[in-house]
Amino acid sequence: MRRGVTLLELVITLALLGVVVSMALPPAGALRDRLAVDDDARTLVGAYARARLTAVAERRVIVLTLTPDSLVLRAVESPADTVERWRGWLAANGVTCTGLPRQVVFAPSGATMGFANLTYTLSRGTARKQVVVSRYGRIRII
Repeated sequence: MRRGVTLLELVITLALLGVVVSMALPPAGALRDRLAVDDDARTLVGAYARARLTAVAERRVIVLTLTPDSLVLRAVESPADTVERWRGWLAANGVTCTGLPRQVVFAPSGATMGFANLTYTLSRGTARKQVVVSRYGRIRII
């Protein structure tokens, strides 16, 4: 009795493996889309939390500038002078965000000033999340 496999057995095994992999690829792509959208949604929520906490800790006005590619946190030293405190990134994973650009101003008490409810929609492929910010500063990811 010989050990090993025949060419026919190898071809059948590779064909079955190809069928299994082709069925697994679309769900894997959808999973990557969902993970990228979740990551950017959490980054956006984290930027709001960081801005609020910085305003309270430093007891000064903080401006959070949201653009399609970056998040910038600045402390207002005087009406004409701001100092950058933090910079974060959005859309590094190919996620698009509607509702930008926007500037949100936080008072020294941590409350937001000058806007009503905001909704940001983040999407990539078939994955989609909404980040809703109330005028009181509460944030929900839907």
